[in-house]
Amino acid sequence: MPTLPYSSTDLQEVSTRNDHARRIVAGFASAMPALADIWRDIDGALTDTAALSAEITRLSAELHDARLDRANLLAAMRAALAAHAGGEPDPMSYLRDELDAPETPATASRRRA
Repeated sequence: MPTLPYSSTDLQEVSTRNDHARRIVAGFASAMPALADIWRDIDGALTDTAALSAEITRLSAELHDARLDRANLLAAMRAALAAHAGGEPDPMSYLRDELDAPETPATASRRRA
């Protein structure tokens, strides 16, 4: 599991603790089968952690792509403004080039909007 650049949460550590807790619950479940419903509920809650970790990882990657797209657009805008101030014949070419660049997930979502 990757370390997320914008999070102080160590998802690998969360996953390790989750696996450990699930083993403990499995042990208790076999030692106290009368509480099977409770152990099943606890195991279900622990299972949710894996799904949440995957969602956090996906959202972090999406955020990274969006930030990169924004930075690239901002750079293109600044270049266009500088080109205009410098008297270049086609200062908007910087923006067109950026908008026509190959799609990344972030630019694809921007174009759908």
